[in-house]
Amino acid sequence: MTQAGFIVPKFGLDDLGLKNTGTVHWNLSVPALYEEAIRRREGVVGQGGALVVRTGIHTGRSPNDKFIVEDAESKGRVDWGKTNKPISPAQFRALYSRMIAYAQRRELFVRDCWGGADPAHRVGVRVINETAWHNLFARNMFLRPKTEELEGFKPDFTILNLPGFQADGKNDGVASDCAILVNFTERVVAICGTWYAGEIKKSVFSILNYLLPDKNVLPMHASANIGPKGDVAIFFGLSGTGKTTLSADPARTLLGDDEHGWGENSLFNFEGGCYAKVIKLSREAEPEIYATTSRFGTVLENVVVDPATGALDLDDGRYTENTRACYPLDFIPNASATGIAGIPTNIVMLTADAFGVLPPISQLSAEQAMYHFLSGYTARVAGTEKGVTEPQATFSTCFGAPFMPRHPTVYAKMLGEKMARQNVKCWLVNTGWSGGGFGVGQRMSIKHTRAMVRAALDGSLAAAASTTDPNFGMQVPSACPDVPGDVLNPRNTWKDKKAYDTTARDLTRRFDKNFQQFEGHVDGKVKQAAIRAAA
Repeated sequence: MTQAGFIVPKFGLDDLGLKNTGTVHWNLSVPALYEEAIRRREGVVGQGGALVVRTGIHTGRSPNDKFIVEDAESKGRVDWGKTNKPISPAQFRALYSRMIAYAQRRELFVRDCWGGADPAHRVGVRVINETAWHNLFARNMFLRPKTEELEGFKPDFTILNLPGFQADGKNDGVASDCAILVNFTERVVAICGTWYAGEIKKSVFSILNYLLPDKNVLPMHASANIGPKGDVAIFFGLSGTGKTTLSADPARTLLGDDEHGWGENSLFNFEGGCYAKVIKLSREAEPEIYATTSRFGTVLENVVVDPATGALDLDDGRYTENTRACYPLDFIPNASATGIAGIPTNIVMLTADAFGVLPPISQLSAEQAMYHFLSGYTARVAGTEKGVTEPQATFSTCFGAPFMPRHPTVYAKMLGEKMARQNVKCWLVNTGWSGGGFGVGQRMSIKHTRAMVRAALDGSLAAAASTTDPNFGMQVPSACPDVPGDVLNPRNTWKDKKAYDTTARDLTRRFDKNFQQFEGHVDGKVKQAAIRAAA
């Protein structure tokens, strides 16, 4: 075995059974990874310097192909079901052994990194790839150890990423030739059959979501930023709700755009980079993210590039609408240098309500926040997916169900306790439709949404007079600077008031039906906060 790279740690790959590999590249620099990726024809360099790659048939995550090993460690701690599917230790070992055999005599790229910016709670992760570009992805996304930390680096978890190896769906106990296997006892994640790099990122997130609750740290699928006075805000939201857009405020410091931990004394980023969706990204709307797409060090997934000129076409979704840019956090001018901040002052829960029913902004009690956190509501609109002809309610508990190994109420209880103990305010913000549902009303003005979020974070909205929403029970402010008064009450924006009432009742029934799965796991106060459909 030949070893090459920046620093080769004392603790190598032998414990994994990787003893007869080809050249192993350890912790290579960005230029070196570019050289290897081009030499191996893994991608091309786009205009401005980004490395542009394709991920084949898998252009997004494969949730049906993710499994957790069910053993003494995980059996009573994982919330088994459709999201967290079990696989036996024997099945894992058989498939993993074949992956190890596949890796023998192959060129490999190894990256040692941290998951979690707070040294008290971080996890050492070793990522092993068969491609240079996946290793560059890992370098961008995770936190890089200092030079003096690398020599003695001993990982807490190892991710073996071999996309060229395919599982046998019939005989391996998995669903297809793609598999993401998590073994909390052996502290290994094995990924095969998919070139989509997001599986690496979300594997680290799943690890932290499993471990950190035992340390009284709430792991969150959320972005966060810091105000001029040091006030910290958390933004929860599913895809399409504006989480990245609203947290990337030039007047506030970006802590991170996707994954954070909330401890007793700090809020900290899990990552050292961003993985932004870039389809139809514009210089005018998102200047900071747009600038990263033409920068040396960025990895662009499935973005169309002119082979003659290297020009990028961010509007072209011929390969997928889920085009992505992966870049270090310090590519964003106002990003935090440490990834650590104080405890939050405000929480913003974002939803894109395509039914046009929810208020554009409202304040939630701790119990209501737990309810909406468990619900994780947004709505898909017609045309976004094949067969979707009218708005469809989507509920993803904790605003990130696919990545939460524990029961959702474990995380919700921690949220409520921390809010109450640390006196944190919570706001529900509807970035969806007003004046009617999709096809009738209009999308909320981003100008108005920014004004409402700004007023919530600076404290002025909490002092405003408010009324109780008759359908959902939250407090709706009667006035907000730079926002017309009639916008704040959703019923007032509808011409047909009876149609609003009918639609509102329908949406409350959807909430009520979804929440039935949690009723046996929450206390009376949260049940009282739960929406109850009108007769």
